[in-house]
Amino acid sequence: MRSFQQSLSEFDRRGIRIAAISVDPPDINSPHQRELGLTFPLLSDTSRDTIRRYDLLHPGGGPGGSDISMPAEILVDSAGTIRWVNLTESSTVRIRPEQVLAVWDAL
Repeated sequence: MRSFQQSLSEFDRRGIRIAAISVDPPDINSPHQRELGLTFPLLSDTSRDTIRRYDLLHPGGGPGGSDISMPAEILVDSAGTIRWVNLTESSTVRIRPEQVLAVWDAL
């Protein structure tokens, strides 16, 4: 998420708004957001409703066998249409911001 924060001006220039979603509650996300210096929203989906809506639930993949979200990046246009999805099964494999920007520029 830090790399996306560092590239925020490039996303802003293209009119792209970034939001991150986590299964963690606000009392965990808020300090994490401050520690990372994120100025974009870090939202809590403790009910996993949004995560289920986008078919990103990883049952039993979290600490103690809790349900978490699979790592993903999703580009949604202003009409709410999903234009592109990058999904990975490993939380250690993340796309770089410049790759997302290149995809957006090609759309």
